[in-house]
Amino acid sequence: MITIKSAREVEVMAAAGRILTDTLVLIESHTRPGVTTEDLDRLAEDFILGHPGALPSFKGLYDFPKSLCTSINDEIVHGIPSKSRELQDGDIVSVDCGVCLEGLHADSARTIPVGEISADVERLLSVTREALDAGITAAVIGNHTGDIGHAVQQIAEAAGYTVVRELVGHGIGTRFHEEPQIPNFGTPGRGHSLTEGMTLAIEPMVNAGKRDIRTLKDKWTVVTADGSLSAHFEHTVHVHPDGPRILTAGPATTAAE
Repeated sequence: MITIKSAREVEVMAAAGRILTDTLVLIESHTRPGVTTEDLDRLAEDFILGHPGALPSFKGLYDFPKSLCTSINDEIVHGIPSKSRELQDGDIVSVDCGVCLEGLHADSARTIPVGEISADVERLLSVTREALDAGITAAVIGNHTGDIGHAVQQIAEAAGYTVVRELVGHGIGTRFHEEPQIPNFGTPGRGHSLTEGMTLAIEPMVNAGKRDIRTLKDKWTVVTADGSLSAHFEHTVHVHPDGPRILTAGPATTAAE
């Protein structure tokens, strides 16, 4: 079921989004070689809980055990933080997080370089951010979910990359995952129509190699089937008459702000 948010609900989600953005900025500032993903998770959880009424959305969601998803290199999404996962120079790590405030959620992700990365890897991150910008730009009243997916797909594939098809963006609000689903591919004018008051988590997942994926034995971590690198960026967006409003905007976002 697609839910339309009231002005008050959108402002609560924006407040959750500000906490979430500050969380990701904090995590990015602590992401360096030698740090474990468990260290980052603990830092994020403590920071979120330090805001009155705020809760980490992920912890306990479908029995997920942590407050962050930390997905390294060929891991696309849903990596579980662990004290045994120490970041290495040249890694990239997707940090995905959610914040719940007054029963309403915000969702955001960014892929963070660890130390020095190559120009090829930086290009993957840059193109994925550009794909997110394009998807957000398409989130306007009268467009469709297919317009968002098409915009993402065009940017990624024009650069020689592939988009993951089995995992999608989603509506968000009082439930973390709501309708509609938002694939990162599609045909303009197809899918659900976008109307004022919808709130959407738009999240390109872009692979350097083939688009095929598999899930590890932990039943959470999704990786590229060919071992290629993958990048992931995400914002929560409000469909507004004046154009898309990013509810999780922050320093790492780009022109779509």
